[in-house]
Amino acid sequence: MLFYSLNFAIFLPIVFFIYWFATKGNLKLQNILLLVSSYFFYACWDWRFLFLLFFSTLLDYFTGIKMSDAKNQKSKKFWFWLSISVNLGFLGVFKYYNFFAESFASALDDIGLHVNPWTLKVILPVGISFYTFHGLSYVIDIYKDRIKAEKNFIDYSVFVSFFPLLVAGPIERATHLLPQIQKKRTFDYTKAVDGLRQILWGLFKKVVIADQCAEYANQIFNNSADYSGSTLVAGAIFFTFQIYGDFSGYSDIALGTARLFGIDLLRNFAFPYFSRDIAEFWRRWHISLSSWFKDYLYIPLGGSKGGMWMKIRNTFIIFLLSGFWHGANWTFIVWGFLNALYIMPSIIFNTNRNNLEIVAKGNYIPNLKDMFSIGVTFSLTVFAWIFFRADDLTHAFTYISNIFTDSIFSIPISLPKMQLRLLVIFLLIEWYGREQEYAIAKLGLKWFRPLRWLLYLLLFASLFIYSTESHEFIYFQF
Repeated sequence: MLFYSLNFAIFLPIVFFIYWFATKGNLKLQNILLLVSSYFFYACWDWRFLFLLFFSTLLDYFTGIKMSDAKNQKSKKFWFWLSISVNLGFLGVFKYYNFFAESFASALDDIGLHVNPWTLKVILPVGISFYTFHGLSYVIDIYKDRIKAEKNFIDYSVFVSFFPLLVAGPIERATHLLPQIQKKRTFDYTKAVDGLRQILWGLFKKVVIADQCAEYANQIFNNSADYSGSTLVAGAIFFTFQIYGDFSGYSDIALGTARLFGIDLLRNFAFPYFSRDIAEFWRRWHISLSSWFKDYLYIPLGGSKGGMWMKIRNTFIIFLLSGFWHGANWTFIVWGFLNALYIMPSIIFNTNRNNLEIVAKGNYIPNLKDMFSIGVTFSLTVFAWIFFRADDLTHAFTYISNIFTDSIFSIPISLPKMQLRLLVIFLLIEWYGREQEYAIAKLGLKWFRPLRWLLYLLLFASLFIYSTESHEFIYFQF
């Protein structure tokens, strides 16, 4: 069930009405409704994987209680590693088994030994990387005595499977979401309206920006040998905006939808393409994943306390694993490696926390230094996205080699002029609202009311105008 589908447009108001009016504020009934709705939402993708979601939830719920009740450290460690092993085992089988099998067979081919690897003929369960990481953070926090195990199975199940975040995040923490699930919630009109506004902006980013950019980006990447270097650059830039509009659009819809039910999810994007260095970019892009790797991997590995070598080693580890998390393809690993290289100057010269505030805060335009830094950071990001989008490493390297020819100085062909205008408008709105939680959070709130509603009407109308060619959210494959 896609967020921009007719089915979801029917599903959401029904759940919303029952949640606030039929349950009459009964917290237990509200949570049961959220759980049933979430499982129905997931079943609309593929009901066969409901068992996997339920088993993962039951496993972490049970092992969490066992760890909290353990009489000694040995017993606690046993239940901890059981949960970790099974969770990562499922993730490894469904997401990475074929990759390792085919890579091993390819390596044997290189030394003259031909084998036919046995691969799994199954589809990747949607959202498995996200809800697995929800469960992992929960059991790790219990093991580290940061939280106590949740005894209410309904409440814990809602934490894992809450439908706005179930299939593509953000990756939530039990310390943040569970207390909200357990706390009585009352309807807040202002919060609900703000949620609807964020949903509208998320839909605009997905349908009008991402899906339209995808048309041009796909055309270029799928036929890259036929285009000039300048056109290939344009294709990479269009993909850069496609993936941002697609993923941040999903996150906006998820956060706005959760707010309709009185729940605040973790922010996942904070205008990353206005970053002045790669360290800032990764504080603003897929924030829930970046912070997850920092808290549950980088810091336990020693963080930055063990000297420069340890900082460099740990940084490469988390970026390589971040790339691998995104998919079972060497292109993602190279993408992670590139980002690790990009961030090295900030790590070595200890400048990775120089840009904590949003650029040009309180000003309409940035200074020349910031403009240059944004341009360099954006260019590096676009280059790395080529690997992310390419079918394989051969495709990526061929694409890049075709860029750096004399044709890079030619005029790109067949540029969609209307989409370019929409991108300019989009960037202006994002720049104007960069100090807010999302771009239109306060846009027009002080305008004459008919003018403000005209803005919303235009955004809403654009969804119908540009909804002729829709694509699934990119991060569903992760």
